[in-house]
Amino acid sequence: MKKTMFLLTVVASALSSATSVRAQDNAGNTYLGVRTCAGICHKTEKQGNQLGIWEKTGHAQAYTTLTTAKANDIAKTKGLATPAAESPECLQCHTLPASANVDVKEGVQCEVCHGPGSGYKGLSVMKDKARSIAAGMTEYKDDAAIEKQCRSCHNEKSPTFKEFNFQERWAKIRHSVPKNP
Repeated sequence: MKKTMFLLTVVASALSSATSVRAQDNAGNTYLGVRTCAGICHKTEKQGNQLGIWEKTGHAQAYTTLTTAKANDIAKTKGLATPAAESPECLQCHTLPASANVDVKEGVQCEVCHGPGSGYKGLSVMKDKARSIAAGMTEYKDDAAIEKQCRSCHNEKSPTFKEFNFQERWAKIRHSVPKNP
């Protein structure tokens, strides 16, 4: 038990360092986790039910896949010293960086793509896309920019990589806010 706690502390520390670097890239913001995002308004039909769409994707289960015997076998084959769910090499694409506000078991959450949300979480900011971007929300100019973000994990470095058809995959997880009539 002590060994497991030690390993988790080491992983959390390593990921915490990554959190700091990523957060600084987004106006010094920190990660909040999917439940904070969902609590704001991303679960209503008026907002496009982003939470419901995410919950039905592999992203929501990305951490869970690391807890399987198959994942541990892959980690061992790759020469990793810890089980997949404790290996920074695996966690970097299967979770948000660890922080006090985030449950990594929630998998690939909103802020993996949208950036750490502490600066743009307020409702008044979220209602104004330009203000959200100014406050640190990641902006994607086009599908090519979105695809580049996706391929930062969905690539040949993954030991389970299969051909990645961006248009097909994006259609499954697209979660736009509906246009007002």
